[in-house]
Amino acid sequence: MRIVREGWPFIIGCLIAADIFLLCAIFFRIRILIIPAVVFFILTAFCVYFFRDPFRVIPQNDKLVLAPADGRILEVIKGEDAIDAGPVWIIRIFLSVFDPHLQRSPVSGKVRRIEYKRGKFLDARDPKAPFENEQNRIEIDSADGQTRLVVTQIAGLIARRIVCWVREGQTVQAGERIGLIRFGSQVDVVLPRSCQVQVRAGDVITAGDTVIAQR
Repeated sequence: MRIVREGWPFIIGCLIAADIFLLCAIFFRIRILIIPAVVFFILTAFCVYFFRDPFRVIPQNDKLVLAPADGRILEVIKGEDAIDAGPVWIIRIFLSVFDPHLQRSPVSGKVRRIEYKRGKFLDARDPKAPFENEQNRIEIDSADGQTRLVVTQIAGLIARRIVCWVREGQTVQAGERIGLIRFGSQVDVVLPRSCQVQVRAGDVITAGDTVIAQR
């Protein structure tokens, strides 16, 4: 199983702590130290699970918009955004601590702009989170130049670290890994109104292979 590189410090740190407590419990015969040893072994297993990078089969169709994250659709609403003069679709995705936390590009194209904004760390399900929480906005122009969309990485109550792996001007492929959020968070997608959205609130989606809209 592939593990993202940002996860290894957590995995190794927890494993070392578990080994230290276990060795102390054995050599110094302090049985109570077995408890923290077990706790850190469990945390090691959790970190391996959390930072997993599942294999995905990416649909080869330029007209499809793919899910940028694993999770559950919180809502699909009409709103406003700078990418379009008229109404746009906004799809909000909640990532629990049990979901892979990689983000993938919804389309093939070029990263037009990246904007990082500091903010609060409200629970990702809080209606104010998309507006007040720390976040990273990635604008992408599709390869055919017909669609501009936005993927926004939003920190949550537990997630306090947003990692962006792309830069402005970079070409990306549909389903390509573009970032990571650590421990519970939200990802928003903004699409032009002309797109035909194919998901609704409550749907469970997976990054890179779930189709969320057609262009």
